[in-house]
Amino acid sequence: MALLSRLRCITVDVTGTLLAYKGELGDYYCMAAKSVGLPCPDYKRVHEGFKLAYKEMAKNYPCFGFAAKMPNIVWWKTCVRDSFVRAGYDYDEDTFEKIFRRIYASFGSSAPYTVFPDSQPFLRWAREKGLIVGIISNAEYRYQDVILPALGVNQGTEWDFGVFSGLEGVEKPDPRIYEIALERAGNIAPEEALHIGDSFRKDYVPAKSVGMHALLLDRFKIPDAKEWRKSGAIVLPDLLAVKEFLTSEL
Repeated sequence: MALLSRLRCITVDVTGTLLAYKGELGDYYCMAAKSVGLPCPDYKRVHEGFKLAYKEMAKNYPCFGFAAKMPNIVWWKTCVRDSFVRAGYDYDEDTFEKIFRRIYASFGSSAPYTVFPDSQPFLRWAREKGLIVGIISNAEYRYQDVILPALGVNQGTEWDFGVFSGLEGVEKPDPRIYEIALERAGNIAPEEALHIGDSFRKDYVPAKSVGMHALLLDRFKIPDAKEWRKSGAIVLPDLLAVKEFLTSEL
């Protein structure tokens, strides 16, 4: 019997699964600096600075400041300022404000993202098969309200409901985010749901822990995928392969 016939819901991760970043973080920080007449910051230093700053903010104010009731723009402003400082760029207040506004606007638009060509067809196919399609993402409200619609990945045509960490106050790999998804799908049983993602720790393990089916995409042929397979995970190259897997007799 094909797995598809046993499912009522499919949930999907966003970044790395449905869409990817275009270019490098430094590209957008560089454009923002140039817009106020400053030279490009060093890409490597900015990237390292951002990784450390983001990790610190996520630890101190998880889910984009949800529990602290921190406005989204304040969370990102603190993170971006710290990224620059760690990279060795301490701009004055007025200059930083202009640079930050440019960066914040860029990442709140479709500009830095590209949708994988199999994403929309797969989501529409799943809905046509009568499945409820949900999105589970460690992301803030702009993914739901601005970014996904701007990329043509719309609620109502590609997906039915979303569970975004910045709106829920729970983030992957906390299994509760998967339980919220099951509730939102109509309190369906976990064995009637499949989660698709690209992280063993954040997608596969917690989804399986609540009783859901799970599989991973390895779109970029990363070395970790070998370990995922050894751990028993189903790992497929793209959503076309997922469609084939779901409709094949097991």
